[in-house]
Amino acid sequence: MSKKNISFILHKPQLSENIGACARGMKNFDFNNLIVVDPKPIFPNDKILATSVGAKNIISTSKVFDNLEEAIQDKDYVIATSARFRNKNIKHITLDDLKELDFSKKVAFLFGSEASGLSNEQISYATHTLQISTNPKFKSLNLSHSLIIIAQKVFSLVKKNKSVFKKSKKVKSASKQEILAMVNLCIKNLDEIDFFKPKEKRPIMLENLRNIFYKMDLSDKETRILSGVFASLGKKR
Repeated sequence: MSKKNISFILHKPQLSENIGACARGMKNFDFNNLIVVDPKPIFPNDKILATSVGAKNIISTSKVFDNLEEAIQDKDYVIATSARFRNKNIKHITLDDLKELDFSKKVAFLFGSEASGLSNEQISYATHTLQISTNPKFKSLNLSHSLIIIAQKVFSLVKKNKSVFKKSKKVKSASKQEILAMVNLCIKNLDEIDFFKPKEKRPIMLENLRNIFYKMDLSDKETRILSGVFASLGKKR
């Protein structure tokens, strides 16, 4: 398997920020071949370069084509990503099926525009369609998010040496009850200073606040420290 054989094709991307974020996502997983077909914004531009952060080299070495047919002419496999199942005579695969692909061949992952995705005409150029498993009631994924999910999966397939990260045995993860108590204390103090404005945005702000703390994988010691901080701030008032 070789990363050099793998390309990511953005077909008629509409937002500069997404193009830059896609380049950044590619570099996160050590892929370099970006192909852009008929982009709506001027390519490249300052916003693309800014959002690509440390992946400007991927933008500068990318290939730009006027149409999809030119972009895929040297590819052995073209895998079109789609949130919708297409009733076409084409092989439909999942992320897990990617392990069956021959990555010694030239493989391209094709992504549609943010507004409309890929049309059936564009899908017709593909050898496979790939659907990322999502909430069936909300399937739409941001362009860069879709690319990152696929890039990470392919990276895990082509990477030979995997690193294993372990926590120290002395570190004990906080329980959900401990985190909940800490978050509720934080919310209580924020409510007392009328932090959640406007009122109608309070539910989504609470969701975001909880997401921040729950995804941090706090230890029980860190949770106690933060609880002490929030309690102290409440007394200061």
